[in-house]
Amino acid sequence: MLAVFVVRALSPAFVDEQLSDFQLPDRVQDTLTLAISVIIESVPFVLLGILLSAVVQVWLPHGVLARHLPRNPILRRASISLLGMFFPVCECGNVPLARGFMVGGFTVSESITFLLAAPILNPITIITTHQAFGWDGHILVARLVGGFLIANVVGWLFSKHPDPQSLLTTRFAAACAVGSTSGHDHAHARESRFSQTTEIFIRETSVIMPALFIGSAVAALTQVFVPRSVLLALGSNPVWSVLAMMALAFIVAVCSNVDAFFVLSFGSTFLPGGIVAFLVFGALIDVKMLALMRTTFTSRTLLQITVVVGLMSAALGLLVNYVA
Repeated sequence: MLAVFVVRALSPAFVDEQLSDFQLPDRVQDTLTLAISVIIESVPFVLLGILLSAVVQVWLPHGVLARHLPRNPILRRASISLLGMFFPVCECGNVPLARGFMVGGFTVSESITFLLAAPILNPITIITTHQAFGWDGHILVARLVGGFLIANVVGWLFSKHPDPQSLLTTRFAAACAVGSTSGHDHAHARESRFSQTTEIFIRETSVIMPALFIGSAVAALTQVFVPRSVLLALGSNPVWSVLAMMALAFIVAVCSNVDAFFVLSFGSTFLPGGIVAFLVFGALIDVKMLALMRTTFTSRTLLQITVVVGLMSAALGLLVNYVA
């Protein structure tokens, strides 16, 4: 009898009959639909960004950039802030890149400039932001200009620090030395480079994809379960819309290459300044990015960076709300 029951239970007719009687609640269905739609739109860009990050880290000749940048500090930082156009990686891949750049001759302030600018000023982020918002509400322009200004201002501030090495963790020099030696050991080994590229791709994927899934789920849950009256109350206020979206960006930690798709569903509820604050602040500072940056910079340095970036992002969002 047990065998008969098992066969019956596993038969297609029985399964179809049971499924026909089973239906998820409307809110659950809406949540799944929203989350899956964000994931489907985002995954191609995430995978492309991870692949480019791995290729750049393994195949770029060591120290080649530092030798070809302008010597004037302002022009040099401006040039570094645009490197993301040639190295289109998200913030997850920027930390190991910045460590390598610092070993290759970048100063601490120049490394910080790159870390803050590259997540926004790269072609993948620009394309996805344009695909999500077009030119509506000046969101794309505000994001690009804001990212450039914030990165250069923060870089300039830290260039005035009397002891730049104190901004770094004590383990950073040793870790960079190991990474640099490993890179030179494999400089002429094509198979080793392919294996390194594969290893980095797998590691970055394991970090970024869970963040994307969690971020997509949070966006969907927020839209479905948070009362719309609360969202409208926050989103229609010029100040609270900025602060609320910055807090959301910090918590969900969505990759900068795809965060425009994440926040698109909030576009009809929140003012443009809140959307801009999310896209700028979240691309530069979030819980995931701080954890990665802690491998290189001290906690005090990260606190200072967070405060400056937060104030400038909030100011940018308020400016968009009151002027645009």
